[in-house]
Amino acid sequence: MTTHDLTRGYRVFQWFNALILTVVVIVTLYPFVNILARSFSSQSAISAGEVNLLPKGFNLTTYKIVASDPMFWTNYRNTIVYTVVATFIAIVMTTCYAYVLSKKHLKGRTFLIGVAVFTMFFTGGLIPNYVLITSLGMKNSIWAIVLPNAISVFNLLVMKAFFENLPQDLEEAAAIDGLNTYGILWKIVLPLSKAVIATMILFYAVSFWNSWFPAFLYMNESELFPVTVYLRNLIAGATGADSYGAVASDVTQAAANIQAVTIVLTVLPILLIYPFVQRYFVSGVMLGAVKG
Repeated sequence: MTTHDLTRGYRVFQWFNALILTVVVIVTLYPFVNILARSFSSQSAISAGEVNLLPKGFNLTTYKIVASDPMFWTNYRNTIVYTVVATFIAIVMTTCYAYVLSKKHLKGRTFLIGVAVFTMFFTGGLIPNYVLITSLGMKNSIWAIVLPNAISVFNLLVMKAFFENLPQDLEEAAAIDGLNTYGILWKIVLPLSKAVIATMILFYAVSFWNSWFPAFLYMNESELFPVTVYLRNLIAGATGADSYGAVASDVTQAAANIQAVTIVLTVLPILLIYPFVQRYFVSGVMLGAVKG
């Protein structure tokens, strides 16, 4: 086979690969673009099924109804606080636990790994968890949201695998220089783990940002709700445009695209943050996959 044939075959592969990726991008982006268009469309256009990629009958009624409610902004602030605090606690606990489990000389290591993996398949159940949270006095507090889900076993195992692939010579040299375990973790391991830590932060932040059921279950005061519960109540009809004294046409418009507006308001902050951590995310999910 000549070099010319190889070059032509490679070009065919490039075009075919580009075509497949273009189709994947279109299939992936279309639902979100459609939801975005629906959130800005009129009730009549949505009912007629005329909305595809562009808004029809541009309308901001539902956005105005949601944004005019002070409770929306209170719950949005709660979501930011819950996400930041929960992510910080989760990344600290996951990192420490994963680093410990990565040490093969640790006594009881197999048992500790088994305890973590066991929780992936078996849980106490909804009622026991509710009784536990209530008996600990965490109901109607931030701790009911951030502590029960502080460690994701999947994230824990990913970080454990990453730490196991770090060169042991670096830690041994640091120990010879006089660093203790905490010093090695802080000055050697963590600086080398920025990519995987950034990936775990993104995983945890997205999870806590989108979470609504723990708050719905453990909180009774609307002032403490995250924005996801607020928007869930809008969809469920617990609150609506009529509670703000809106006219009948506004109520109809809000009912038509409230789901689309809800999705946009929930997803948009994560989409804005993702570009800043993308390079860490891509390298973080690949680290540890290949040794050598």
